[in-house]
Order: sequence, then C-alpha cells, then structure tokens
Amino acid sequence: MSDGGHEPGGHGKVPSRQRRRFAGISSRAYEHPADRSALVALRRLSGFDTVFKALSGLLPERSLRLLFLSDSVRVSDAQFAHLNDMLRDACYILDLEKVPPMYVNQDPQPNAMCIGLDDPIIVVTTGLVELLDEEEMRAVVGHEVGHALSGHAVYRTILLFLTNLAVRVAWIPLGNLAIMAIVTALREWFRKSELSADRAGLLVGQDLRASMRGLMKIAGGNHLHEMNVDAFLAQAEEYEAAGDLRDSVLKILNVLPRTHPFTAVRAAELKKWAESRDHQRIMDGHYPRREEDKDASVSDSFRQSAASYASDVKSSKDPLMKLVSDIAGGAGDLGGRMRRGFGGFAGGTPKDGTADASGGKAGDGGTGKATGEDRSGDGDADSDANKDGNGDGRD
Repeated sequence: MSDGGHEPGGHGKVPSRQRRRFAGISSRAYEHPADRSALVALRRLSGFDTVFKALSGLLPERSLRLLFLSDSVRVSDAQFAHLNDMLRDACYILDLEKVPPMYVNQDPQPNAMCIGLDDPIIVVTTGLVELLDEEEMRAVVGHEVGHALSGHAVYRTILLFLTNLAVRVAWIPLGNLAIMAIVTALREWFRKSELSADRAGLLVGQDLRASMRGLMKIAGGNHLHEMNVDAFLAQAEEYEAAGDLRDSVLKILNVLPRTHPFTAVRAAELKKWAESRDHQRIMDGHYPRREEDKDASVSDSFRQSAASYASDVKSSKDPLMKLVSDIAGGAGDLGGRMRRGFGGFAGGTPKDGTADASGGKAGDGGTGKATGEDRSGDGDADSDANKDGNGDGRD
C-alpha cells in the first residue's frame, strides 16, 4: 500500500514506500503465546461476551463515550486528518473492516488506549501526538488497532468487571488472598497483551527503528538526539542479567503492580520477535486466517503458552531464572547456589544496608518509583483517561 508520508502540524515528511497488507489475518498471528491461550479459551466460551455486553448498562461505557464526544476532539478528515489517515491505513493493513472512532484528549502525559465493549474506541493524548513523529505514531495507532482486532477491549473489560465484583466480597475469609491471585494473574496477561499489541504496531508500521524510537521517547522524552537505540536495548539486556537473586526478587516486586512491561523490556521483546521466523512468515504471507479462529485448539494454545514460558526461563540471563532452570534440569548443590546467589543476605540484611536496585531503601519492598507510576505511553488508562475512577478502560 502506498504511503504518501505527508503530515500536517509540523510533523514533517517521510519517503513514500510500499507496505504489505495482511488480508484476513487472525490476531493469533501476532499474539504472544500467553495472551493467545487466554483469548482462545475466552472465545470458546460461546455467548459469554454476548451476555456480558447485554449487561453493559452496569458499566460506565456509555458515560465514557459521551465524555470523549463532549470533551475531546474526534479524529476525522476535518480534524487531525493525518491521524485519521493513519487509522484507516492501520485498519486496511490488518484488514479490520470497521474503523474504530478515535479521539484526541488534552493531556500532557503521553498515552493511548483502546476501550469499549460493543464498539471499541481509541483515545490518544495530546502529549503523545506532540511527542512522536509520523512513523512512530503510526506504530502506536497500529498498536491500538491490534488491541481492537484481538478483542482485548472486550475481554479486559469483562475480567476487570469480574475483579471489581470480587473486591466487593473481599470480607469473606481469605478473600483478599484470592483477589490478589486474580489481580496478579490479570496483570500478567495484561503485560503479555501489550507485547501482542506492540507486534501489531510493527506489522502496521513495518519500521522496527520507528517502533524503537517511539518506545525510547516514552521512556526518555523528546530528546532523540541524546538517545541511541542500541544503547537503549543494551539497558534491557543489563536489566535482565544484572545482580544476584536479590535483584531478581526486586524485579518481580517492581513489575507486579504494573499492567505494562517496562519500556526497555518491551523494546527488546519487540526486536526479538522482529528477528524471529514467526515474523518473517507473516511478512511472507503465511499466517493464520480469521476464518480459522473457531477451530483453534485451546489445549494447543495452552501448550504453546507453557512452551513459551519454559523457553523464556531456559534462555533467561536472570539469576533467579537460571536457578529455576537448574532446578528443572536437576542441577546439584542447589543450596550452595542459592547462598552464593543471595550473597549479601548471609546475615539476613544487605551488606551495604542502604539501597536496592530499584533505587528505594532496602526493606521497602523494592518497588521504588515503578510502583507509583505506570508510564506505558500506549494505553495505561486507570483514572486519568476514564475520568470516572473505575479503571475499566485500562489498556
């Protein structure tokens, strides 16, 4: 498909180029295995989402639509025309027949989201529009269209609603433990679904460097001349391999409250997928079709998900993951490995006694700044974007 590359509003011009269209593509083609297995299982629950949609009056969806309609700018040929062109282009490339409405919301925080049950809508903030150039923004729009094609908006809202319902009965004995297990599992799926949508954004933009630049800007702001893609990716590798078992635990604690993976990790994951055989097969026109979704096997999807996690553990450079891999492989002297891994915790406290890898004080849970702020840049919309405090639109 030809891309003229002209964008008003000071975003500059990019060369025209041809990009591949994926007719009839199933979202299973780009979904992360853990995301795909959950979605395949939910899709097989015939009528479940239909019944839930019938109860949508219980949700603030109608209120949200009216709110964005009345207090944001709807993208069209007359308003933010360059974004409208990107949206239609993304839907054309991923063969999404119904183009979702898109709104631009005044908010300096770079953000975007896809929300809604019956008809998903896409919202981007002015902070994001002003931060990204045309090709970077194209990847973000593709990311959100990927959410719509996967049905993340529907299933996320369903699961969040069920979670909120469970919170109301948390007074039941052991209720809090059960709820935390649900929330933790939900957030893990959310994080994997963001990796899926990043892949969709790459399929739309078909420019890996632009996707990398966009993620760098989300992390470091509009200072591209001060940043370097290779150095940014090196951060992700250092993050994965850094430290001992203490750091592994702190990384887990840091990521648990988040619905999005850390930005450098997302960049590394996207680059790895872009270099994979799966991505190349899609680009060559070999991918699952939407018409085959009804025949997708739940058991096969779960096996693929388990295999993906096992592969991640085996190839990981993280000290804890290495230990898990050794345990699975029957390695000896595990007690000695654990003692050496924890190093400074020989006496129960860190030898330096002051700070951990997250930048917080030792003993504060290791959450540091990451627990208080989820700067995903592509759809983390709890209270800000929803403006109703329910968090049902979190993308």
